Amino acid sequence: MDVTTEVLPPRMADRLYHDLLLPEETRDVRAEVRTFAEREVLPRARDIGQREESKDAFARDVFEAIGRKGLFKIPFGQESGGWGLRYPVLATATAIEEIAYFSNSVAAVYDVHCILAGHALEYGSERIRSEYLLPLVEGTKIGSFATTEPEASTDLSPRALRTVAEKRGDTYVVNGQKRWITNSPVADFVVALCRTDEGLTEIVIDLDGKGVRVGEPDKKMGNRGQLTADIYFEDAPVPAENVVGEEGKGLRIALATLTYGRVGIAASGVGMAQSAFDLAAAHLTERRAFGKRIAEFQHWQFKMAERATQIENARNLYAKAALRMDEGIEFPEPEAAMAKYYGTELAVDMARDAIQAFGGYGFARELAHDGSTYRLEEIYRDSKIAEIYEGTNEIQKWVIARTMFGKDVTG
Repeated sequence: MDVTTEVLPPRMADRLYHDLLLPEETRDVRAEVRTFAEREVLPRARDIGQREESKDAFARDVFEAIGRKGLFKIPFGQESGGWGLRYPVLATATAIEEIAYFSNSVAAVYDVHCILAGHALEYGSERIRSEYLLPLVEGTKIGSFATTEPEASTDLSPRALRTVAEKRGDTYVVNGQKRWITNSPVADFVVALCRTDEGLTEIVIDLDGKGVRVGEPDKKMGNRGQLTADIYFEDAPVPAENVVGEEGKGLRIALATLTYGRVGIAASGVGMAQSAFDLAAAHLTERRAFGKRIAEFQHWQFKMAERATQIENARNLYAKAALRMDEGIEFPEPEAAMAKYYGTELAVDMARDAIQAFGGYGFARELAHDGSTYRLEEIYRDSKIAEIYEGTNEIQKWVIARTMFGKDVTG
């Protein structure tokens, strides 16, 4: 296990962004999570981001530290063992931004564990909440969430979904395959969207159960600390009481959960963009070319001014979407779609600009001359997936257009 010490660049958000519209509760959460992330995530971030995916590479130490600190409790009410915050969605998104500043892999693990698996379980019975949600909140069980299949991702219609749960008495027998399932190689259970006689249904399935097999972790370009794998169901028996909500009502639960997830992914985009921005700003201030600091060239002054404004907008967008969810709006459109596409696209653009500002150093992982390491290539690799998962950015633009023109125009 590699532990690194890194000199942090100045936090430009503290100079440029003012939380004038955010509640004090959220500002307190940001400060607490930032301190935790600097102490627990930063020293492990490089190793997490660079190691090839494997079960042994999962940052269980960081996951357990999050649990001990109680940060998995942020999204949940006191009845579920959580903090019982007034604005839990906003606090959760803010926590994800602060974690993603150092490691988008850890932020993605947190997002799927808390938002996707955790939020879906909130629709469950008292038994489900006691047996699965409570240990998830405590961090003693790891959760995963499965909608995507080899031939179904954006299209979650009954005709596209191939994972079938056939009811036989008080048991469902599940057959099918899920793909790209975050946390599955190390998770205890999965909340899986299945096709049943009544339509699409969410069912909690123990991953160590009979007829359930999890594949080896996928090898990905980025987010290497976010383990994904296929899950195979072969005549897997699952108690009927493991249905989340009502049979046939799973699609709404899945879509509401994914909408919440998009707010989290938007926040992770802001975290990555801010991290790349801070690194670039420090480098431009220190590095000299043609007898003056690079920051003295107007091109970079204007470019960074544009990015600073965009980061401000992206942060405000995810905060607005989160606040609407905290008001009880299950599908806060168009803000959630706007926040997701804008924040994640910005992360990619900012990472690319920061690499350009660093020149060859931005392209490097490690310099052989002195062993110095560089983080921008990792941010660039990690940021790309944010434009794809939990609803591609093209889908987000379609959602925005549908809000403007209506379904009769956009379909």
